Amino acid sequence: MISISVTALVFGVVFLAELPDKTALAGLVLGTRYRASYVFAGVAAAFTVHVVLAVAAGSVLTLLPQQLVHALTGVLFLGGAAMLLLKGGGEEEEEVKQPEDQSFWKVSGAGFMLILVAEFGDLTQIMTANMAARYDDPLSVGLGAVLALWAVAGLGIVGGKALMKRVPLALITKIAALLMLGLGVWSLYEAIA
Repeated sequence: MISISVTALVFGVVFLAELPDKTALAGLVLGTRYRASYVFAGVAAAFTVHVVLAVAAGSVLTLLPQQLVHALTGVLFLGGAAMLLLKGGGEEEEEVKQPEDQSFWKVSGAGFMLILVAEFGDLTQIMTANMAARYDDPLSVGLGAVLALWAVAGLGIVGGKALMKRVPLALITKIAALLMLGLGVWSLYEAIA
């Protein structure tokens, strides 16, 4: 059974953490060069693969004692919050190689490969694994994470520039870091209590 509250929490945390990420910019670049639906198909498929891997890794962690899982996820959430707060604004952009033709398979393949490589071991993938371990609800966590990543990809592909003009990237980053800080403190509290 899907937990709406877990799905919504995961969606919010992953969405805010992914917004300032380089993949939103990569999606924007691809979306300006190619048909948006082709780009989204490839990007969405790659994010789905990442979420499945993250949820599987997080589900393995649920086999450990509950206090240890809370302590591990707490430390990882705090590390994620620190990464968001300390990372510089001048991230290097991924180079996007243009396919020679603009067929569905070439364009979606380019989007798939870009995300598959750029996002492997990324903060949001680690956070998804943490939340899968924390809530022991792989379906709800996976659904929330994949919907958040798809939403960010869609925003990046069709309207990233407009969003960034209205909402400062620094504010989005700080909100995501505060959410992760709260989750980290809560997890550590549960590990101790």
